[in-house]
Parts: sequence; structure tokens; C-alpha cells
Amino acid sequence: MNAAASMTEDGARKAIETLARAETGRLLGALLRDTRDFQMAEDCLQEAMASALEHWSRNGLPSAPAGWILQTARRKAIDRFRRDRNFDRKAHEYGVLLELDQQTAATDDPPAIPDERLRLIFTCCHPALESKTRVALTLRTLCGLTTREIARAFVDTTEAMAQRLVRARHKITKAGIPFEIPEPEHWGERFKSVLAVIYLTFNEGYSATEGAAPLRRDLCLEAIRLGRLMLELAPRDAECEGLVALMLLNHARTPGRLGPDGSIIALDRQDRGLWNRVEIAEGQALLDQALARKQTGPFQLQAAISALHADAPDHRSTDWRQIVLLYDALYGFVRNPVFLLNRAVALSFATGPEQALEALCTIETDLDAYQPFHAARADFLRRADRPIDARQSYLRAIELSGNESDRLFLSGRMQEIE
Repeated sequence: MNAAASMTEDGARKAIETLARAETGRLLGALLRDTRDFQMAEDCLQEAMASALEHWSRNGLPSAPAGWILQTARRKAIDRFRRDRNFDRKAHEYGVLLELDQQTAATDDPPAIPDERLRLIFTCCHPALESKTRVALTLRTLCGLTTREIARAFVDTTEAMAQRLVRARHKITKAGIPFEIPEPEHWGERFKSVLAVIYLTFNEGYSATEGAAPLRRDLCLEAIRLGRLMLELAPRDAECEGLVALMLLNHARTPGRLGPDGSIIALDRQDRGLWNRVEIAEGQALLDQALARKQTGPFQLQAAISALHADAPDHRSTDWRQIVLLYDALYGFVRNPVFLLNRAVALSFATGPEQALEALCTIETDLDAYQPFHAARADFLRRADRPIDARQSYLRAIELSGNESDRLFLSGRMQEIE
């Protein structure tokens, strides 16, 4: 039954975009399980979304939008199998889809969507794919992030990222990469990629790169859920414990990060009494457990930094010098210029903004198109009493912001110095 007799095309498009963000991972995982063809599953899902725009504009939103999309996508796949010249090779998958469709038609209920997201992550993180490609493909398929959002996360161009994703899909299909969670002895590098993907999923939810909302709680909670599942698969892995600890310690600060109007509140102005102490306690316990294994890794170091923030009664009391040292150690593990940027922020509070500005010189070329770099430099210049230079950096950061809340926050800071 429709939720409304009709709706505008714009309303239908917004409903589909919202659904795609929330359900792409589950829908694609279900289709990939049934079709065993990555490219076909993605194509049929996109075709189903296009059909939804036409039908929902005319007939209104169905009672179970995600179920409607899945059923339509399955029927698109059935039609493709029928037209395939190599039908015999796909006879089993065709039979599975046909049976599922008949079951749905017989009950007149929308199909249930099986949760195959963990298998989807392991498929996307197959060692046949380059490390960067594994992470990018999973963010696209599991989280429904746009190619532009993923490109921004990797400080890459949208065009280059789009080409990378297309090549990855073709490779998965052509190489016959299985849709499965392998046995632990076959995890190898894939396990590290899975953890990286889960954290980037959390990061996109914690600081959304695009849209009006600065925070996507659905992605944060989904990442924490997947992290806990990975802990069940690898209960004594120190980095997995560190990852879950990191996400919990960061997520605990969520209640203090947003103002009543939904705008971002800077860390130095947050009410720490709003932070979730239950999540902080769980995160710190997990971190202690991980560090006791004496197998230090990047997630544990990042969790240790978050724990120092959680322990401090206020911003001024934070052990900034210790955080600088932890970022030094972190950069020793992963030569990522973003870690040097975060180190510069900590340095600005440990020794002052002038030294932090000097530290930015070594990473300016690498991060010139990275919005947080210019936002950090603007803040250093503001605190160094250089308002004219600060204003230029604020303008550049605002120009690079894809999130409306970020633009409002930066504009507010710029107005303060004016």
C-alpha cells in the first residue's frame, strides 16, 4: 500500500537518495549473494533506483521502499539472465532469483533483506585488488558514498576515483572473486583492509564530507556494529580491539559536538558533561586490553589519543605534548600527511600557533586541496593575531567545504576575527 497517492519527482528523488545512503550495503549484498556477479548486481540496483523514480513519482512511496527496490532489482537480474547467451552458466542463479520472486509474489509482502554486509566487505577487500581500491570500493558499495565523497577522503580527483572503481568491479567479475568470508588462515592483508574500511565508514559518519548534516549517526553505528562483528571473528587481535576502542571513544563525544541548531561545536567549546561516559569506559577498557598484548598498531595509537581527550576535564588540561608524541609514533607506522596535520593542531596547543604554522610548510603541497588543512591554518593564524591572513585561509576552507554545517562554522569563526 502506498504511503501517499502521489508525490513530486523531487520528493521521490530525495526519498531514493536517502534510501541509497542508508540501504545500499544491504541491498547490494543481497543481490550479490543471489547473482554472484558484482557488475550485474550494481547495474540492476541502479536500474531499480531509476524505476523507483518513475513509479514513486506517479504512485507514491511504497510501504517498504527498500523491499520494493530489492524485488525490482531481482526482476531486472532475471530479465538479464534470460537474455544472456551464456544462460546455462547462470542457470543456478536464475533459479534462485525466480524462486525468491515467486515467494514474494505469493505472499504479496515486500522481500526481507538479508544482511550480507560483512561478506560484501571481505569480497571488496580481496587481495587481487590494490589496497587503495579495496577501501574505495567498499565505501562505495557498503556505505553508498558518492564517488566525489570517496575522492575527497583520499585527497584524489573524482575522475581518477571513478575510473578506479570501474576497473575494480570488472576485475571482481572477471576474476570470479567469491562472495564469502574466508577462513582466518586466508585473511592476510585482507583483514587490515577490512579494518581500514570500517574506520573510514565511521569517519564519514562522524564528519560527513557532503550534505547539510555534519553527522551521519547511521554510518557511525553501522561501523561500530561491524567492528564488534570483527572482534567476534578475531577476539584476540590487538588492532581490532584498538579500532573498536577508537570508534567508541570518538562516538562518545557526539552529544557535545552539535548545538541546538545542529551546528558543529569546536572541541574547545564542548560541554564534556554531555559526553557518553559508558562508551568512554568501554573504549578505554578495550584499549587497555589491546595495549597489554604489546602489538602496537595505528588504531591503538589513535585510540590512545582519543583516550587522552576523554580523560581531560577540559580542553586546556589535555596532555597535548603526549598527543604530539603519539602522532609522531603514528606517522612512523603510516606515512599519511593528515597525521602530520593533526600533529600540527596538537602542537599549536602544546607550544603555540607559530610553531604549528611552521609545521604546516612540509605538508602544504600534499594537502592543498584538503579542507581541514586550510581550516587548521586559519585557526593558527587567528590565534597568532594575523587576522588578514586568517581570513584568506578561512575563505579557502569554506570554498573547499562540501558540508553546509562546516561552511557555517567556518564563516562564524571568520566573523569573530572581523
